[in-house]
Amino acid sequence: MTPPPSTSRTYDAVIVGGGHNGLVAAAYLARAGRSVLVLERLDHTGGAAVSTEPFAGVDARLSRYSYLVSLLPRKIVRDLGLDFRVRARTISSYTPVERAGRPTGLLVGGGERRTRESFARLTGSQREYAAWQRFYAMTGHVAQRVFPTLTEPLPTRDELRRRVDDETAWRALFEEPVGVAIEEHFADDLVRGVALTDALIGTFADAHDPSLAQNRCFLYHVIGGGTGAWDVPVGGMGALTDALADAARAAGAVLATGHEAVRIDADGHRAEVTFRSADGEGAAAARHVLVNASPRELAALTGDAPPPPAEGAQLKVNMLLTRLPRLRDPDADPREAFAGTFHIAEGYEQLAAAHAQAAAGELPAAPPSEIYCHSLTDPTILGPDLAAKGMHTLTLFGLHTPARLFARDHDAVREELLRSTLAQLDAHLAEPLADCLATDADGRPCIEARSPLDLERDLGLPGGNIFHRELSWPHAQEGTGHWGVETARANVLLCGAGAVRGGGVSGVPGHNAAMAVLERDKA
Repeated sequence: MTPPPSTSRTYDAVIVGGGHNGLVAAAYLARAGRSVLVLERLDHTGGAAVSTEPFAGVDARLSRYSYLVSLLPRKIVRDLGLDFRVRARTISSYTPVERAGRPTGLLVGGGERRTRESFARLTGSQREYAAWQRFYAMTGHVAQRVFPTLTEPLPTRDELRRRVDDETAWRALFEEPVGVAIEEHFADDLVRGVALTDALIGTFADAHDPSLAQNRCFLYHVIGGGTGAWDVPVGGMGALTDALADAARAAGAVLATGHEAVRIDADGHRAEVTFRSADGEGAAAARHVLVNASPRELAALTGDAPPPPAEGAQLKVNMLLTRLPRLRDPDADPREAFAGTFHIAEGYEQLAAAHAQAAAGELPAAPPSEIYCHSLTDPTILGPDLAAKGMHTLTLFGLHTPARLFARDHDAVREELLRSTLAQLDAHLAEPLADCLATDADGRPCIEARSPLDLERDLGLPGGNIFHRELSWPHAQEGTGHWGVETARANVLLCGAGAVRGGGVSGVPGHNAAMAVLERDKA
């Protein structure tokens, strides 16, 4: 716990929550000369964007929760002078499959020629690769037009549509279920599945869900940086939040960890935030309050009616291996296959079946998931001894496992799901994954699994939802305000993932909330 903040002064801004968005807002406001206090419940800042050593006595700092970077604008890194870098992955993805009784797979990356040849080897023609190029040229165009708007005042729907300036792309991504476009472009089940996965990360939906929740998820996964590339944070995700905390402190912000906000009183002009710490209860006065927490938590703090319940739908697994496992596909090099996104049980029909089973209250028979190896791109997260021995991390993200499935017997269900998920991986390996797992100082396998309910308990994510609620369209809707961070109280702003254009490790809600404060101060 940090020393208690001064409660005898009125801060320009009190920020509730020291996750990455709260730190972005704190750094911007402090650099603009505003007095800033950040209240963080935990004994450290960073929220879900942290690096930790999860295995006892093992010198490996893993990105424990969030793990890749795409949506963070370089503008924020430049504006705040952050000492933070990312590295591009040379391989986008590898997806193993068995065809005609023979193990094979689809490699995307490693150069245009290798990708084209991999498509031809899998599908028997050039058709699917040509369709792949057309489909992602379309999403690339949208990314170039939409991504720059994330740090601007909210455009209207019509303004964004004009900005996209492609009616076919607009219909495919904003109006029709994304499954329609995927099925129109691709014929191969595996290729369809690889394309669909970006619509399902942390989102429990079907390809043809009429709510278009899958479209919104897909959109945020393909627009990052104007290219859709997902990069590896050098030093792990904690390197970003450490840099943000340093920038905020250097600009004069006070970061008070071990301080849990319990109430916000605000009249539109003045506010007071009551908090608890090991020293008891206190209060901080402020002109503005920025809440880097979920809409549910915001409602609890202000005494308002809570929003509809949110639900997460993912399994997160961290592992440390003594070596990368060999693959059954003789053409696949593990150092390439695991360097990108390694898709497991993510054929198009497999994803539909898994969703249907989970919607019926059952664990998917073949749980879909995806894996990547951080240490192949960035070995700095491993201690020198581990790196010298050729050890590696693996990060697994499972899909279609809604929180409701864990309610009956959490620990038993989580273990059952972990076993069946790893069995799907083992089906494509030439050796069991268990033979490659490292052990910690107590002799236990270096593997940990986190369900949505674990994330709710550990991080306060409502229902374990990594986006705090369903993702929003990146344009104005009724009641969204000028920046997408406004609430019913003029001087209380939502700067967490549940803001409009929130979700993922982006810093966008933090930036936009800071801009809203500075804009209001000028008025």
